[in-house]
Order: sequence, then structure tokens, then C-alpha cells
Amino acid sequence: MNIFRDKTAIVTGGASGIGKGLCEELGKYGAVVVVADLNEEEARNVAASLKASGGRAEAVKLDVTNEGDVRGLINETAAKRGKLDYIFNNAGIGIGGVVQDMDLDHWKRIVDVNQWGVVYGTLAAYKVMVKQGSGHIVNTASGAGLVSSPLLTAYSMTKHAVVGLSTGLRAEGAEQGVKVSVVCPGFIDTPIFDSTEYVNTSKEVTMSIVPPKLKAMSAVDCARATLRGVARNRGIIPVQAPAYILWWLNRLSPRIMDGQSRKMIRKYREAVREKRSGG
Repeated sequence: MNIFRDKTAIVTGGASGIGKGLCEELGKYGAVVVVADLNEEEARNVAASLKASGGRAEAVKLDVTNEGDVRGLINETAAKRGKLDYIFNNAGIGIGGVVQDMDLDHWKRIVDVNQWGVVYGTLAAYKVMVKQGSGHIVNTASGAGLVSSPLLTAYSMTKHAVVGLSTGLRAEGAEQGVKVSVVCPGFIDTPIFDSTEYVNTSKEVTMSIVPPKLKAMSAVDCARATLRGVARNRGIIPVQAPAYILWWLNRLSPRIMDGQSRKMIRKYREAVREKRSGG
């Protein structure tokens, strides 16, 4: 896709998962990639790999919960490169479990990263891009930002917020020359499932409610689908068929989705009882 050639792109959370996939694909398409991540060592490894393959990349340590650092990176990149063409606000964390087991600190932590981190990146990039008269903001939400997601309620809340931010700003930015897209991946094979904090539960019990025939998409395939949607300037980019189907089903018949969510919770609670009884 020549649309990305010689363009400057910042990718937050670029050291692993979907972010790493985006960096790799953007590098292949000839973009200048800024790999931004809290894990500086892994960010450097990704940038080094891109450069070894003939790409152009640099690594930056970034904590997306620090507004000043996010704004500073965006402004410095635009000044250094002469323009900021793309920002992928992709960094995120997960917290799983039922709401009654979570305390306020859990909610604050996930909101700081998944919601405020995206807000900081979006607002700073939007100001730069409005001044330029061009640019594309791409925010990573989730299929959980399009439908209800029991056991991931806090995560889902932040992703619904990202969808709302992106779709609203898309309308505002259109006449300013700024494009805005939101990516809503389905079940993607990334390290987030291992790094997620499972409150008073476990990954194994939580994942037991996932349909056994549902296969995880690779992060690279997710990145490719994302960039195809970005190239076409899609407003909402559902990735993986289940995310797309559930989104439409939720819009057509919320009652069906509500029933399915209740079944998931019942299945989860049965799994918890079995685990606690040693079954």
C-alpha cells in the first residue's frame, strides 16, 4: 500500500502484540516508524529488526499515562520529520473478573492507560494535524467496545469510550483535513491475555467461556486488516469475523446479545465453582 510510503507514523504499545504487528507492516510499506512503548528494550528490538530489514524506525520509551511525555513525543516527531502523518494510539492493558471483586484502584489503572492514554495521544496529534491540514488518527478499541463484555466490564467501558471519542472526532476532523478511525479487534493472539490482571480468578477460568471453535487471529494478520481499513479511511474497523458479526447482531437485536452475555456469566460461575470444589 503506497499510501504509507515515506509517511511518519507513531505507534504506542509498539513493542508487542498488535502494536508490534503494526510497526512491522508499516515498515514493509515504507513508512518511518516511531516505536513507542513503556518497555524500552523491546521497543528497541522492534526498531532494530525493522532497520535490519531495510526499514526506517526509531524506538522511544513512553508512558502513555503521562500527558506531557505523550504531547512531547508528538510535537518533537512532527518538528523533526516536518509532519506527523499517522498516530496509532494502541497501548492498552486488561483487567478481568467480576465487578464485585474489583476495587477503585483497578478502575483507575485501566482508565489511565486505555482511556486517558488514548485521549492524550488523540488531542496532541489532532492539534498538530489540524495545523498541517492533514493526518490520520487511529485508535485501538476492541470488539468489547462494540458489544457488552461480562468479566471484562472495566476494559469494555474504556473501549466503548475510545469508540465514542473516535467517531465523534471523525465528524469534527473531516472538514479540517484530519481523518479518524477506530479499530475493534476480536480474539487476537497477543500477550495481553498473559499480562491481564485476573481479579480473584484466573486466565484459565476466564477463558473457559470462550467458544472452543473460536480461533485467535495472529497479531500480524490483525495489523494487516487494520491498515487496509485505514487506507480506505474506514471510520470503524472491526477485525475478525466474530467482532463484525457480534457488532451487527447487537445493533439488530440487543435482547439476543443480552441473553448471550448472561449465559457467559452462568458458564463462568459454574467454572469457578468446579475449580473451588476441585472438580
